Amino acid sequence: MTSHIMPTYGRLPITFERGDGVWLWDQTDKRYLDALSGIAVCNLGHAHPSVHQAICAQSEKLLHTSNLYGIASQEALADQLIIKSEMDNVFFCNSGAEANEAAIKIARLYGHQQGIDKPCIIAMEKSFHGRTLATLSATGNPKVQEGFSPLLEGFLHVPYNDIPAIESVIAKNNTIVAILVEPIQGEGGVNIPAYNYLNQIRQLCDQRGLLMIIDEIQTGIGRTGKFLAYQHNSIIPDICTVAKALGNGVPIGACLAHGKAASLLTAGKHGSTFGGNPLACSTALAVLETLDKDNIIQQVESKGAEITKRLSSLLKNNTSVSNIRNKGLMIGIDLDSPCAELVTTAQEHGLLINVTAEKTIRLLPPLIINSEQIELLTTTLSQLIEEFTTPCKK
Repeated sequence: MTSHIMPTYGRLPITFERGDGVWLWDQTDKRYLDALSGIAVCNLGHAHPSVHQAICAQSEKLLHTSNLYGIASQEALADQLIIKSEMDNVFFCNSGAEANEAAIKIARLYGHQQGIDKPCIIAMEKSFHGRTLATLSATGNPKVQEGFSPLLEGFLHVPYNDIPAIESVIAKNNTIVAILVEPIQGEGGVNIPAYNYLNQIRQLCDQRGLLMIIDEIQTGIGRTGKFLAYQHNSIIPDICTVAKALGNGVPIGACLAHGKAASLLTAGKHGSTFGGNPLACSTALAVLETLDKDNIIQQVESKGAEITKRLSSLLKNNTSVSNIRNKGLMIGIDLDSPCAELVTTAQEHGLLINVTAEKTIRLLPPLIINSEQIELLTTTLSQLIEEFTTPCKK
């Protein structure tokens, strides 16, 4: 059968029918352990009762009125996000790219208020911020930018985890207004920076009067063991963007602002028809309530450590494995050669994983994964890596 869907994805030959917790079942009723969570989206797993109940209850009452009117669940969600993030206010949208678009617009407004005609944002090489033209321009990956020039001007890229490189650009350019950074680069290869990297960026921004923008699209909502990854560093950014896991599969994004960044977007400066609608906000409220009630985030660091420890032990003699690292349940396993085919092999063995930056196996399991499932995940994956890296398989 010919598909009428634009071929924008290299889809695997599999379609899922249902899910429950960390498990998915395809059309043949084969079961898979989902160690990707829909790319860090389903932190509570699939078909979580609280999420299901929130969607059903809200869908019976009201789906959409637009932001021309007050939305009670949106106001309640904003209150919860501000309490948890220590930010000041929030703009709601429908995706991570849209949240980052709002952040970029805030930074440009800030620059113009400083009398800068062409404000510029420092972003990082190997970063990923979205696929709209602005967020694609901010992304530090020439491969995903290819074919879409002319890109939006106003972005300068420097190596990740390199403070001197940032300082050098600032010293040479008086149009810099903000620094945009991911606490951990997910698409770039699960790159975890030095422990004080974000603190140093915060200090630079304070010294130079710049906005610090933290993209928490993939790291946020508990993925690293804190509600937001920047909280490991005891700092507060000027702008923080979240999406993915906030709705556990229901599309929602948010751009949070603090201090001088919180007063820049005013009526008519930005908007979204669907952003912060009653269904998405009610679902997100249920997600946050469940994370708190079940103390899920408090268990993330120990679970991530358990997975990393088991994989390190099982693969300790494999010289093709160059590094295994994690921050909470964001885990990267580096091999010494491209390993994209492992995605298909793992799928055949009932395991869903991802490979990013060609040689890095990325694991983003649901935060609710238990010890028995961790054992199955690590045993299966280590065996597949061993088979893939033996000389006869290369």
